[in-house]
Amino acid sequence: MKKVLTFVLTGLAISVAASAWAEGGNAEAGKTKSATCAACHGADGNSVNPEWPKLAGQHPSYIAKQLANFKEDARVNPSMSPMAKPLSEQDMADLAAYFSSQAAKPGEADQTKVALGEQMYKGGNNATGVAACAACHGPTGAGNPASNFPALNGQHATYIKNQLNAFRKGERANDAGKMMRNVAAKMTDAEIEAVAEYIAGLK
Repeated sequence: MKKVLTFVLTGLAISVAASAWAEGGNAEAGKTKSATCAACHGADGNSVNPEWPKLAGQHPSYIAKQLANFKEDARVNPSMSPMAKPLSEQDMADLAAYFSSQAAKPGEADQTKVALGEQMYKGGNNATGVAACAACHGPTGAGNPASNFPALNGQHATYIKNQLNAFRKGERANDAGKMMRNVAAKMTDAEIEAVAEYIAGLK
């Protein structure tokens, strides 16, 4: 419980700044600016390639934060980093407003792995100190915009797995207070794969 409270308080500390990035976003302007994004993320934010995240329905403050992190090299990706460099704060707010206004298409889970995935998502692993995903991302994976914890429900399992592995290796380090790195560092390959599949099927 103490770990969960620490996670939540840390998230609240950064939520004001994250929300500020997304304030004033114009969805119509974002739609126009999203033409380049559509090549990977889909015109409506529902990517077809499981390597690329769905952006549809994601909290605008989270989208804006990730774009700012790519621009500032706080998060590095060979495709996204150069795309974010020329974006202004208004561009990021507009893109965030557009993609967040789109309806996310449901995902599918590998039913042979969801039992362990559900266990990890809802209860974590007390023996190894892995916190439950639901504590921050909610029981249905809807996230917590006030704390800038992203929505996960229906996200591609491959993308979730890749991000957990990146956090575990320290290749992704834009999580406040090392929250995700600390969680992922204690997860096994089987747990990562299972929880990614469970998240993909959440609605």
